[in-house]
Amino acid sequence: MDTDAVGSEGYSPLKELRLEIEVKEGTFSLCFWLYLTSSTTFPVTIIQQVFSDISESAPFLVIDDNKRIHMLPVLLLHEEAPETGNINSWTEVPHATVDFEFLLEKWVHVGCEVCPDHIQLQINGEIVGEKSLCSLLNKESGSSHLKKLTLANVGGDGKSVQGYVHNFEIFPIITSIKDCHLKCPPLKLSIDESSVSEIEEESDGVWGIVGGKASCRRNFSLDVVLSDAFGQPVDKENEVFASLLYADTGAPVENTADDEAPLLASYDGIEFSSCERPSKLLLGRASFKLKISQLSSKCDNRLFLISFCVPKLGNYPFLEAYSRPIRCISRSRNTRVSTLVWKRSTALHCHSLSQSSAMDDRSLDLQHSSHEAQANPLMKRFRLGQDKTSVSVKADPTIEQPDEECNSHVRTANQVENGFPTSLDGRSANFIEAEDSPSDSESIGEGKSPLNSMASRRNPISDMTIFKYCLASLAERSLMLKEIATFASGKEISELANHVSLYSGCSHHGNQILLAKRLIKDGTNLWKVMSPNNHHIPWENAVYEIEEQFMKIASCCSRSLSPQDLNLLRRIAGCQEYLTQENFEKLWCWLYPVAFIISRDWINPIWNSTSPKWIEGFITKEEAESSLQGPTGFQEPGTFILRFPTSRSWPHPDAGNLVVSYVGNDYKLHHRLLSMHHVYGSGDNRVDVKPLQDMLLAEPELSRLGR
Repeated sequence: MDTDAVGSEGYSPLKELRLEIEVKEGTFSLCFWLYLTSSTTFPVTIIQQVFSDISESAPFLVIDDNKRIHMLPVLLLHEEAPETGNINSWTEVPHATVDFEFLLEKWVHVGCEVCPDHIQLQINGEIVGEKSLCSLLNKESGSSHLKKLTLANVGGDGKSVQGYVHNFEIFPIITSIKDCHLKCPPLKLSIDESSVSEIEEESDGVWGIVGGKASCRRNFSLDVVLSDAFGQPVDKENEVFASLLYADTGAPVENTADDEAPLLASYDGIEFSSCERPSKLLLGRASFKLKISQLSSKCDNRLFLISFCVPKLGNYPFLEAYSRPIRCISRSRNTRVSTLVWKRSTALHCHSLSQSSAMDDRSLDLQHSSHEAQANPLMKRFRLGQDKTSVSVKADPTIEQPDEECNSHVRTANQVENGFPTSLDGRSANFIEAEDSPSDSESIGEGKSPLNSMASRRNPISDMTIFKYCLASLAERSLMLKEIATFASGKEISELANHVSLYSGCSHHGNQILLAKRLIKDGTNLWKVMSPNNHHIPWENAVYEIEEQFMKIASCCSRSLSPQDLNLLRRIAGCQEYLTQENFEKLWCWLYPVAFIISRDWINPIWNSTSPKWIEGFITKEEAESSLQGPTGFQEPGTFILRFPTSRSWPHPDAGNLVVSYVGNDYKLHHRLLSMHHVYGSGDNRVDVKPLQDMLLAEPELSRLGR
C-alpha cells in the first residue's frame, strides 16, 4: 500500500491500514480522511504504533467512550509514552486531545505532527490539540535507537471498529499538512429531502406512500446528491441505482403476486423496473420518479426503505443512501388525519364561545394556550420583546414535514364572533345550517327554487366546499383554490379564508387562501411571458424573468438573487437544463409566499441588509447546519441564522415563514419555525413592537448572528 492512495479509488477498510516509515531525527507527520460507521463501539483504538524491535504495540490514536479523539506520545521518543501491551495505559499519560465529539457517518480529516518535544493534532485543517513532552533524544545517543515505525489498525482491544480511510499520507519529516484536507476530498451519497414530493410524513416519522396496483399507485419523486466531504456537488458521469428493501433486515422486497417488480421507475409515463432504469448523475444530482407496487399489508405489515447506490464507485456505506422507513398503503390517509385535527379544533372553539361571557381576555388567552399545549405537545412558545407579544414555534421533528398542520394561535371568542356569526349555544350558525339542512337527494325541489338559486349566486362557495377544504390534503387544497380563484371575487375569497381559519383553528390557512388569486394570476402571466407557446424553456433563459418578478413582488431593489438562491430554486423546481410548466408551478408555489413575506415592512429591512446579513438567502436545512459548524465542531451556543424552510410550499399554512436554526447550550442544532403574524398583526390589527432582529437577540437561546 503506497502513501498516495489507499485501496480502490483511494478508499480502504480501516482494519487493512498498515504503513511503515523510517523515523529520522524523531520527527514525522501524517494525515488521512477517516469515516466511522454508526456500529462502531467506544472506546476504540484507531491506530497503534509498533517498532521493528518491539513485539507488542501501544496506542497512537484513540477515541474514548465520550467520542473524543486523543493522540498519544511515541514509543522510544517521548518519556511519557504509554506502556506496551496495555491498551488502557494511554489514560495515564499526557496526550493531545479535543473537546468535541468525533462525528460518525461523516468524513473527518485527521492530521498528526510528531516532534521530539511535542505532538500536535489537527482536525479538518485546524489545530485542535497540542502537548509539550520530554524527549528521549536528549538522553540517548542521537536518533540511532529510532528505527522503522509501523502504524496500523491491529485490533486486539475487544472493540468493534467499522471504518474507512481515504488518501492516507505519511511524511518522514515535518511538513505542512494544514491544507492536505483540501486535496482529493472523499465522496458521499445522500438524499436531498428538500426535493421530496408526493410523500406524506406520518407522526412516527415514517414515509407514507400510496402504492399497489397500477390503477391506484402514485408517482413520488426525490433527488440523490453525490457530494464531497465539504458538501459540494461532484460532477461525475455515473448512474445511480434504486432498489426496495425491508427496513428491518435490509433484504430485497419480493416481486408482487403478478410478478411485478416492487419498485418502478417512471419515464415519459412508462413504468420500468428500477433495476433496469438507473438515473444518471448530472452536476452531482440524480432525479428519480418512482412508484411502489408492493404493499406493506401484503408483507406482514413490514416497513420498506429505498436504497440508492453507485456501483461503479464501489460498494461502500458512504456511497449508499437510504430513505426513511416507508409504509406503502393502497390509499391516502390524509382525510382521516385531517378529520381528527378539524374535530379537535371545532370542539375547542365551541368551548371557548360558550365560556366567553364569564372570562376576561387574559383568562381566555391562558385557556387557549393550555388547550394548544395539550393538543400538540411539540408546540413551544418563547417570548419576544413585550409581555403579551410572542412567537409560535415548532420543535425539530415537524420543521421539515411538508404535510403537518401549522402551529398558530387559536382565535379568541371576540375574533370568532366578529368573523363568523354564532348561535345562542355558541355553535356556528352556518355549521348548524349545514348539519340540519336536508341532503341533496332530500331537497331536489328546494334546490330548484328561485330563492335557493339566488342564495347560490350570492354565496358560490358553499359550506360543503369549506368543509372539504379543511379535510383535504395539500395537493387537493391547491387544486380547489385554483378552481375557486377563477370565479370567486376578492370578497368571497376573503370570506372563505375567514371560514377555513375558524374551522381549522389556524389563521395561517386563511393567509394562504388570501394569496391564491394573485399568486395564480401572477404565475400564469409570468409563464406566458417566458413560454408563449407553452413549451419547456432553457433554465438559463427563465432565470432573469423569475428574478425580476421576485424582486417586484418582494419590493426589493437592492438585493438580487445569488447563484446559491437560483441553484436552490432549480432544485425545488426539480428541473435540469430545461424548465417545464410543471417545474415552474412547483417553484412558484414556494417562491411566491416567500416574496410576499419579504415585502412586509417587518421583514423587508433585514432581507435587504447585507452587513450584517440577517437572512441567509435560500438554503436547505443541511446547508444551514453546515454553516453553523466550524472546523472543530459547532460554533458557540446561541449562534443562529434565519432561513426559509424548503419543504413549505403554498398552500401549506407555514409557506413563506422564517426558520431560526441555532446552536443550543447542549451543543446541538435546533430549528424553530417563527410565526410572525401574531407578533406584528396585519392591517388595522398591526401591533407596534420592536424590530425583529432586536426581538431575536433578546432571546436567551439566541446571542449572535452566524456567518
